[in-house]
Amino acid sequence: MATLGEKIRKFRQEKGLTLEQLGEMSGASKSYIWELENRSPPRPSAEKISRIAASLGLTAEFLLDEKRESPEASDIDLAFFRKYQEMPIDTKKRLRQILEAWEKPE
Repeated sequence: MATLGEKIRKFRQEKGLTLEQLGEMSGASKSYIWELENRSPPRPSAEKISRIAASLGLTAEFLLDEKRESPEASDIDLAFFRKYQEMPIDTKKRLRQILEAWEKPE
């Protein structure tokens, strides 16, 4: 079983992020991220967990589920879709063009 803090540390390190970088990406402080990784049990708000999860390309549901050690494809897809929803229209258009080009038979 992996705790919330262990998961945050693992995926932060896998992405090569420092505590400070993840904090900046998620709108939290370096010390707050450290506390989540090292204090037991952390009591973060749902909003903070959602931001941290999104910054790591994961879902809050995965981070909070201590029974799951690694994300499933559906977790990663859902995290991507949530990021997609917040992207500027031009970025969404470019991504759709890439998908359309990829889907075309040769």
